[in-house]
Amino acid sequence: MLIIPAIDLRAGKCVRLVEGKLDRMTVYSDDPVAVARMWEGSGARYLHVVDLDGAFAGTPRNLETIGDIIRAVNIPVQVGGGIRDLQTVEKLLQMGVSRVILGTVAIRNPALVAEACARFGDHIVVGIDARDGKVAIEGWGLTAEKDTLELAGEVYRMGVNRVIFTDISRDGTLKGPNLEAIKKLVQASKLKVIASGGVSTIEDIIALSQLESMGVEGVIIGKALYAGTVSFDEALAVGGGKGRSHVDETNYTLP
Repeated sequence: MLIIPAIDLRAGKCVRLVEGKLDRMTVYSDDPVAVARMWEGSGARYLHVVDLDGAFAGTPRNLETIGDIIRAVNIPVQVGGGIRDLQTVEKLLQMGVSRVILGTVAIRNPALVAEACARFGDHIVVGIDARDGKVAIEGWGLTAEKDTLELAGEVYRMGVNRVIFTDISRDGTLKGPNLEAIKKLVQASKLKVIASGGVSTIEDIIALSQLESMGVEGVIIGKALYAGTVSFDEALAVGGGKGRSHVDETNYTLP
């Protein structure tokens, strides 16, 4: 199982929010590039980068920092936050982003997701962010009247093969992942799932690793790593080592 450190960007800094709330933010570093290098040096084989400013604004706001991160490391980087059109998807891929995470547009403009999948294959991932079983969008500021399992089925039919599932009530709280919701998602869909939100102990990672045979292929860890409640070396050991990127880098063409 792939262990993926998270780097959340706000105003060019590496931060963590609690339940996605800007008034509950902790700044962990003024140098996200150094943080990215640190995780790579520690054995990470994938990075998860979120443009928080972009998620709230509806358009990327930290592209310069994202570019700096990509140039600084030799491992794949997946990026989400405020990506609402194909031009932005193309730009990020041209910058060297390995996977582009689409969230709000899966609700607002599903045709765009289908077109992105047709053009860029497994370089497109959908983020399914759950609040009480419903899908949250617009930087988690709004809750759509759509069940997370319903959206999972829809994006699979659009051509999506992989989703990142986050239970917002657990994100940044160190309360543990929502294992039941994750189980329901993998059981109800044919999607590969990367779990996110709430990991606080090595036992949480062990519990998620036991779902790998069902379709949970990775876990994104943020606050637990920065707060020191989980050792990255131990997490890698549970995950089975350094992992793989799961991405065919030749599976798309850019104009």
